[in-house]
Amino acid sequence: MQPALQPIVQFGTSRFLQAHADLFVSQALSNEAGGSHALGGITVVQTTTSAQSAARVAALASGKPYPVRVRGRQGGVDIDETLQAKAIRGALQAATQWPQVRAAVLGAQIILSNTGDTGYALDAADGPAMLALEGAVPQSFPAKLLVLLYGRWQERPDEPLTLLPCELVQDNGDVLRQLLIRLAQRWGLSQTFGVWLQQHCVWANSLVDRIVSQALEPVGAVAEPYALWAVQRQAGLRMPCQHPSIVLTDELVRYERLKLFVLNGGHSYLAERWQALQRPPAQTVREAMADRQQRAELEDFWAEEALPVFGLLGLETQAQAYVASVRERFENPFLDHRMTDIFQNHAQKKQRRFAPVVALAEQHGAALPMRRMRDALVSV
Repeated sequence: MQPALQPIVQFGTSRFLQAHADLFVSQALSNEAGGSHALGGITVVQTTTSAQSAARVAALASGKPYPVRVRGRQGGVDIDETLQAKAIRGALQAATQWPQVRAAVLGAQIILSNTGDTGYALDAADGPAMLALEGAVPQSFPAKLLVLLYGRWQERPDEPLTLLPCELVQDNGDVLRQLLIRLAQRWGLSQTFGVWLQQHCVWANSLVDRIVSQALEPVGAVAEPYALWAVQRQAGLRMPCQHPSIVLTDELVRYERLKLFVLNGGHSYLAERWQALQRPPAQTVREAMADRQQRAELEDFWAEEALPVFGLLGLETQAQAYVASVRERFENPFLDHRMTDIFQNHAQKKQRRFAPVVALAEQHGAALPMRRMRDALVSV
């Protein structure tokens, strides 16, 4: 059965979006938490063939509310409450409901996505034949999106469309736009279509920040109280809702650096020292914060390496406030965030999180030793 068309189409069934953008839209629709406006409901699309994602789609397809349990500490107060999210009105599987997905995108005003670490990877099996073969479903998310946008360009070229990728990729909107333009060129598609992608569609760069620690079955999530969705302001941008956790900014890089250098960098430095100190395999971030030596080393990492770089940028006051909020988040009494999880892909994470800090300090000619980050970057 074809679900009613909604103004927002979301690619990805992640527990993160359930407790982040989807919850924001729900609260705005209900005028909760200061939300004063929402565009409307959401149709979720499963882009993979994961059995776990399929189970979530089956639950979301009912359109019934699902729980988001918010647990943590904020402003020195412990919070433990369960909210009901009501913005998702339908769900589709791309592999089996492609015509319905195409119809949903034709009627959308906003496209959200959160397709995971490899979401922008291409698949050699995808090609321009996908545009002509009736019912053919591309393998990769970028190819799926290209086919869907090509259909929209053919049928509704004048209707405005905003794309809001939420993948953890710097300048994610620019990256996704350029990826689709290159793919369109590789497929030999019309230059007019390429211009439409470039100039008509609004591709938003954004940063998401919320720890969503656990999925609930069959659908729902456990999340911390802190939440941020920072979106780069630009002409023609349309947001799914207004919400206190959504910030439109001309300085997205400032939010990106705060999260990368302080929160992500703090996680990776804790993981670095967790391994070096041979702490228990099951140790959590909260337990690491209660360990005198690990806590002291993290505090020194922030005070002597991260904060001085923000001082060079004239942002030390904002950075100190963000460190205070991250410290409280790391001490979350309800969150069992295991160091083993943070340590996954540790070498790559260190390069993404430490190398830019060192480079920024050098760029400003600052004589900062950055010993901890430099040592971590050369360690195995």
